Amino acid sequence: MATWNSRGLRGSALEEFINRTNEKYLENGLALIQKVPTPITPIRIEKETRHITLAYFDQKSTVDYIGAVQGIPVCFDAKECHSDTFPLHNIHEHQVVFMENFEKQGGVAFFLVSYTSHDVFYYLRFAKLLEFWKRAKEGGRKSFRYEELETEFFLPEKRGVLVPYLDALQKDLSLRD
Repeated sequence: MATWNSRGLRGSALEEFINRTNEKYLENGLALIQKVPTPITPIRIEKETRHITLAYFDQKSTVDYIGAVQGIPVCFDAKECHSDTFPLHNIHEHQVVFMENFEKQGGVAFFLVSYTSHDVFYYLRFAKLLEFWKRAKEGGRKSFRYEELETEFFLPEKRGVLVPYLDALQKDLSLRD
């Protein structure tokens, strides 16, 4: 059973940026995306502030976000990377299985990766992740490098939108046709 502590707050800035982006997309009628809560069982609660200081995850989480963009079901996970190498152990088998099944049902799965050392956001197509995943399963690298990424999926800065992933989603969809 996994425990929850301050390590779970890693990526909280990224998630806040994505939450604000999703609010903007909703305001503009472009998408309805919700943060998926991770069910926990509190073990220790600070009496005065009622803050949970120790808890256990009830089950493995699948993805961070799920919803619809212009009628297209989408799910995605947010990850941070502080170097030019992204270790695949940061993505769990059950997440990959969930995303595979989601795509089999006609949805689109992807990852939004914040490369903090480059100050950029990246839309990692699920198909590209599977290339890296299969390579690792076949005994290859257990990570992927920044320079291996598809340059057209780096997210450009866009006024008023913190993590503008909809254009990359459109590119992703065009590659599926």
